[in-house]
Amino acid sequence: MKYRKLGSTEISVSEIGFGTWGIGGATEGATSYGKTDDAESLRALAMALEKGITFYDTAGIYGHAEELLEKAFRGKRDKIVIATKVGLVTHNGPYDISPSYIRARLEESLKNLKTDYVDVFQLHSVPLELARATPACFETLKDLKKEGKIRSFGYSTANPADALLAIREFGAETVQVNFNMTDQRALSEGIFDAAREHGAGVITRTPFCYGFLTGAVTETKFLDSDHRSKRSPEQLARWKEASEIFSAADPEKCYTSAQLALKFCIAFPEVSAVIPGMLTAKEVLENAASSDLSPLTNKQLEIIGKVNRENKFFIGG
Repeated sequence: MKYRKLGSTEISVSEIGFGTWGIGGATEGATSYGKTDDAESLRALAMALEKGITFYDTAGIYGHAEELLEKAFRGKRDKIVIATKVGLVTHNGPYDISPSYIRARLEESLKNLKTDYVDVFQLHSVPLELARATPACFETLKDLKKEGKIRSFGYSTANPADALLAIREFGAETVQVNFNMTDQRALSEGIFDAAREHGAGVITRTPFCYGFLTGAVTETKFLDSDHRSKRSPEQLARWKEASEIFSAADPEKCYTSAQLALKFCIAFPEVSAVIPGMLTAKEVLENAASSDLSPLTNKQLEIIGKVNRENKFFIGG
């Protein structure tokens, strides 16, 4: 496993991280990937640390994901980096970034995680207008950093355009954005350039486009408890084709589909970590192994860029 600095902070993270939304299970007001098996989730987390994954992204509204992290890594706090979030009260809103709520939410996370600090505390999909109207939220985050309750603060944005402004306007030390072979807006809209200029760490999520870039999703019908069921049939059918289309970038099959997707994300030095969701120890083994594989060549990156430009992977609905 290879490690990278989280922007200009003093924090080092594994370039392959672990997104915990999926293992948190179904929650009120939202769906993830349906029911989960806590025993398997704990095996996946244990395997992740064994394979060198040190960065774990979570949130208080991710079901019981924070509690699972505490159980999995009890007595190993110094070996892991935890990022959690504040601001999105429930998955469908409302938002609250008042100083009192930020402090209360942090204390709840600290209690769930049984720790006295978190490494990265992120605003969670908070609308920019609300952030602009609540300057006290950033003063509170800075105060929490001075108090030693957080080591850095960031902005997990709803879209890449917001990440650009989070860096430039609010001085976010980290930003979290969607980025994968089907969705390259973080690259094309200048987020990586801004991060490099300002020393912000970039955390990329959805590297597999909700599983479709792994090549393992063969159906386009999902249970109501699966968030993908909310997408249009046309969108799901298009995503289902994506893995095969991008295989043109790896004609010699040097990587699995999932590994190709991850290698794309970490091909950019501005990316501190990519955080695939992983539900099983088997998925962890495959994903963690991608770090040690040969990097993508410039030619491969050109092919992936060309495929992205020539295909309409997002059709709405």
